[in-house]
Amino acid sequence: MPTLALIALTVVATVIVVLVIANLTSGEKKIEHKIERLYASDDPQFLRSMGLLLGPPVVDGNRFEVLVNGDEIFPSMLEGIRSAKKTITFETFIYWSGAIGEQIAEALAEKARAGVSVHVLLDWVGSSKMDKRYLQTLRDAGAEVIQYHKPHWTGLGRMNDRTHRKLLVIDGRTGFTGGVGIADEWTGHAQDEKHWRDTHFRVQGPAVGQMQAVFMDNWVKATGNVLHGANYFPEIERAGDGLAHMFSSSPSGGSDDMQLMYLMAITAATHSIHLSSAYFVPDKLTINAIVEAARRGVRVRIITPGKRIDTHTVREASRACWGDLLAAGVEMYEYQPTMFHCKLIVVDEFLVSVGSTNFDSRSFKLNDEANLNIYDRDFARQQTAIFDADIERSKRITLEDWQRRGLGERMLERVVALLDPEL
Repeated sequence: MPTLALIALTVVATVIVVLVIANLTSGEKKIEHKIERLYASDDPQFLRSMGLLLGPPVVDGNRFEVLVNGDEIFPSMLEGIRSAKKTITFETFIYWSGAIGEQIAEALAEKARAGVSVHVLLDWVGSSKMDKRYLQTLRDAGAEVIQYHKPHWTGLGRMNDRTHRKLLVIDGRTGFTGGVGIADEWTGHAQDEKHWRDTHFRVQGPAVGQMQAVFMDNWVKATGNVLHGANYFPEIERAGDGLAHMFSSSPSGGSDDMQLMYLMAITAATHSIHLSSAYFVPDKLTINAIVEAARRGVRVRIITPGKRIDTHTVREASRACWGDLLAAGVEMYEYQPTMFHCKLIVVDEFLVSVGSTNFDSRSFKLNDEANLNIYDRDFARQQTAIFDADIERSKRITLEDWQRRGLGERMLERVVALLDPEL
């Protein structure tokens, strides 16, 4: 009997090990070598390469509206929801209890009761602070609500694969994306530390069809159901003159697309890089690309959160890797008034990339992310002006400041840097 028990225990242990390995490993090859600089951002090859390597083609005929902070973001989103005639698709990471969460749930439920097809995809981890009453309200109204990667023993690896995408598409014609989550922290106008600084975008034109396709990517994974037809993918007329494309990444396919986009943009930069990053923890390959850009004369300015941040370990891990950047002349700034949650890069006042992606390994390797790339000089100059306004509310950290860090901070940085892949 002891022998049989030992055999049974060995079999069980082997099965567990096999399941863990199968769920936690990935066979995808990662970007390991620097990207050679073959062209600048104003070369037609840059636009061609971005469209072909990242997947969706760059499409013309789009119109963009920037929405700064909750006072502009949420009224526009609610107006969009209330205007829906046929379909609403909505995917988000953070959805917490609070006044704005209830308003959006009620607005979605109202449209569902009116006969609009409403599909809501919420990350299970990100919506853990959501009042379950909202889910019931939506489902009772006829909306289809799915929580993405809810824990199950058959999907151990998926527990670390979160949908961090932030997408709202109305009738397949109007889209919203950016950094905002559904919580009261994002309301207001960044007037104090309880109201965060963030930016979102309203889009009309053919690029909205690509936004809808990104939503469908995870909807099919979560439900097995394909939503299609003119109610979701209508023929979209021109809304403006802007060039853009929406692309995505996930561990199950194209996990390096976001890092590839950043590396290509940084490598092609000639004059300026303005990066707003809520969580800035770049790996060595990306640091080297930024350093090389600075050394060839590109002005690089980066804004990250200051002491008012929701995850202090990320700030310490970020500051640990600033040495080479500061030594190369990169300008580092910490936003002072409140949590800085923006996720945006402007390159040479031409490319604007905005979406859910943070500048860290979790976004580059583990999360499901989505970004909108806009190629428009007038629009890029507008974003640079907003960036300059954020600089005015930030504190510059010089190389001398960084070198004067205390022993305690240095030791903490070394510890949290070990967690880099999970941050």
